[in-house]
Amino acid sequence: MNIVDRVKRLLLAPDPEWSVIAAESATLGGLITGYVLPVAALGAIGSLVGSVLWLGGFGLGVVVRVAVIGVVTSIVGVVVLSVVIDALAPTFGAAKSSTSAAKVAAYSPTPVWIGGFFQIIPYLGSLIAFIGGIYSLYLLYLGLMRVMKSPSDKAVGYTIVVVVVAIVIGYAASLVTAAIGFGPSMRVL
Repeated sequence: MNIVDRVKRLLLAPDPEWSVIAAESATLGGLITGYVLPVAALGAIGSLVGSVLWLGGFGLGVVVRVAVIGVVTSIVGVVVLSVVIDALAPTFGAAKSSTSAAKVAAYSPTPVWIGGFFQIIPYLGSLIAFIGGIYSLYLLYLGLMRVMKSPSDKAVGYTIVVVVVAIVIGYAASLVTAAIGFGPSMRVL
């Protein structure tokens, strides 16, 4: 799989691409190292470069830490999202499959990570990242139908519940990271 081609197809023709993804063999570890890590890192690099260009390196140590934490939380988020998608599958008439859930969890955030790269451009980059977030929800919806085989009449509910659970878990994780000194309250050294 060529990462650039996969990203293009997910962004421009996601419905047929999910069918291709559904037929592929994959492991969660392989998806993380072969796709999630490089694409999530691209978003972090864009944010890092944008901060250096527009802030002149002010607080560079904090920016680097935030970028690294962003990549790590993306990876952890994919793992957690995979478990959530798989656990909820029977509730929404979908086929329970940890491999399929890993695929949906790994590929649906693609627009967010690509949008993050545009953080190089102040303000406009934030808008592009936001639009990427909305588009990721659509990719999640399609992935749940095409890869997890959720019936179309249950896919919207499945998508909403997965997103709500992910938000709750993300909020809890942010509280934990802040409590141990890696969140918004971290001190600048």
